[in-house]
Amino acid sequence: MSKHTRIQVALPVPLRETFDYLLGDEISQPPPTGARVRVPFAGRELIGVVLGHSDDGNLEPGKLKSLQAVLDRSPVIPSELISLIRWSANYYQCPLGEALQAALPTLLRQGDMPTYKADSSILPWQLTPEGQGLPDTALPRAPRQAELLKYLRDYGPQTWPHLKEVGFNRDALKKLHQRGLIEQSQSPKQAPSREQALALNPEQQVALDAITLDQFQTYLLEGTTGSGKTEIYLQAISRLFTRDSRAQALILVPEIGLAPQTIQRFQRRFGSAKVVALHSGLSDRERLNAWVRACDASAQIIIGTRSAIFTPLPHAGLIIVDEEHDASFKQQEGFRYCARDLACLRGKTLNIPVILGSATPALETLHNALRDRFTHLQLTRRASNHPPPRIQLVDSSDISAQQGLSEQSLSAINHHLKAGNQVLVFLNRRGYAPTLQCHDCGNQILCRHCDARLTLHHQPRHLHCHHCDWQQPVLSHCPICNSHRLVALGQGTERSEEFLTQYFPDTDIIRIDRDSTRTKNALSDKLERVHQGAPCILVGTQMIAKGHHFRNLTLAVILDVDSGLLSADFRGPERMGQLITQVAGRAGREQKPGEVILQSRNQNHPLLQLLVSGDYQAFSRALLTEREVTRMPPFSHLALIRADAPVADTAAQFLQVVRHFADAYTANLGAELLGPMPALMEKRGNRYRFLMQVKSDSRAAINQLCQLLVEYIGTLKTHRALRWSIDVDPQEMN
Repeated sequence: MSKHTRIQVALPVPLRETFDYLLGDEISQPPPTGARVRVPFAGRELIGVVLGHSDDGNLEPGKLKSLQAVLDRSPVIPSELISLIRWSANYYQCPLGEALQAALPTLLRQGDMPTYKADSSILPWQLTPEGQGLPDTALPRAPRQAELLKYLRDYGPQTWPHLKEVGFNRDALKKLHQRGLIEQSQSPKQAPSREQALALNPEQQVALDAITLDQFQTYLLEGTTGSGKTEIYLQAISRLFTRDSRAQALILVPEIGLAPQTIQRFQRRFGSAKVVALHSGLSDRERLNAWVRACDASAQIIIGTRSAIFTPLPHAGLIIVDEEHDASFKQQEGFRYCARDLACLRGKTLNIPVILGSATPALETLHNALRDRFTHLQLTRRASNHPPPRIQLVDSSDISAQQGLSEQSLSAINHHLKAGNQVLVFLNRRGYAPTLQCHDCGNQILCRHCDARLTLHHQPRHLHCHHCDWQQPVLSHCPICNSHRLVALGQGTERSEEFLTQYFPDTDIIRIDRDSTRTKNALSDKLERVHQGAPCILVGTQMIAKGHHFRNLTLAVILDVDSGLLSADFRGPERMGQLITQVAGRAGREQKPGEVILQSRNQNHPLLQLLVSGDYQAFSRALLTEREVTRMPPFSHLALIRADAPVADTAAQFLQVVRHFADAYTANLGAELLGPMPALMEKRGNRYRFLMQVKSDSRAAINQLCQLLVEYIGTLKTHRALRWSIDVDPQEMN
């Protein structure tokens, strides 16, 4: 290969093209496709990914710059993944260089080597003879230490990185060591005894037997909450390992909060040596270490959030997407991919099965199953054989804003607490109150940067915009009429916690939301208090709506279920039904029967009546019928062109120009345009937001029109303050 051979490089810049470089005199061997290189670009150094070699191009060799360094002798992104990312960048209208960068761990983007670097001085922690002799109840005033002691007793010696990964903190470790109850072993960790597989009920066995592991097929595992979907995942992986001892399984979970408990479950079954985690809660080094172990196949089970879909898997055998309906699988900025959909595409490319699991499948997924594009596996009853919780509607129209709970709800809470059980009060609104209003003139305190009301918080006391993060002190008087009578209206989790603390003074009230779990280990500490089983009231947001197994929780009270019914987003009712069903599934998962109370001002709404009957299948099919009548997804396909700028006219006029260009193509392509129109929240963060909707029955038409728009916008001279984006298959219509 000559020195004039052009190396095609994708760079992390917002330009939809690749760039040619020469080898240079100091580089003797051309880098392979998928390797990283360091190159000069516009007066700076960038790290790009090699996409190939060529002997010709538009520029003369004398005008090309040379590579500065080749960072990898072998590809860090295998050809299979490059193909997936190429397709994704084209479909989601993202520059290829930015998409490739998004697929790499942070340290690789910065130029670090793809090597595993663990601290060799870290040895596993184990119980001392004194620790082995202590009962589980020996540390009643130190629950975190007691939990760590029990964990080491149950699962044997563990390294600090593993203990950190499953939620323990150094303080508990240090204090147990000071007490002489644990010590560091001087030999490598031995493989612990593993948890045995559970016996499957007939429905679970039928579902497991239907999964074919030697070819591609997408399976929708639709199972009611508590039906044992995770056990099917575990046993499917066990069968995979029996077929091929080197095989790897990728498990995607929607949120960091679900990752630790999922990791623990899989480690108990397969041993910690085989399992790694990939999520944003880890340090950059920990993420790279896990990525390297997946690449060299020393890790066989990779559990991660959205971006883990781009992890290299040399021996891929199975992909699982748990809680597949969750909107967090869709990236909302930059490279706007959907990890669930890419999991299906990657499974097809690799010829391996894909399992999509959910108690409340996304309507798009359900539609594919009903049309036999996916194999539909159903679990209609709980694995414990206990009946689902009883659901009842309670009229909330006369409830005072101060308490937020009806007398019927309070009576039920008191009854369950007296029986020694736990209660969940669910409200998907953090803070003390959603607005502060003047009693005299009716003025509501608004964010100065957004079209939004400021939320009142008490801990600490301030006003906070949850859209742009603006914060300010609580006002002493109305800025319009100078009245001092400012009233907190509405209910947030802080206010619910305050009221319940006063109403049930002898009961432990545990609030779990983004505000109460900001500090390290706060979430795991609060969950541990719940898992201890003592009577308590858990007040929380959607952070605790899914995936958690609270053995002693028998009542769930859901406040303000009407917001989904009144949503301007066409997905609002679907998400409301999913959320209610997921929250209801936390109650009565063990021997005791469960109960769910829905507080609503619209008790006779037909969708709520379907949910109360416990028939989520009827609910989802009713929504599918509505979508078919209105020709909304999954019966059509959407893309949103968004624009925002400090001046409203700048964004609106930009989209009007784009609309004028697109009008010439819509008829031939069978597409429809709606807009430009203001976003549901027009002003956010001092920027005015507008959008235009593209709709068609054909994905190909959407893709073709979006490509034409991208090319056209590239020719426009836009205002420097204007920002625009294209979101294909949007999950948020704002």
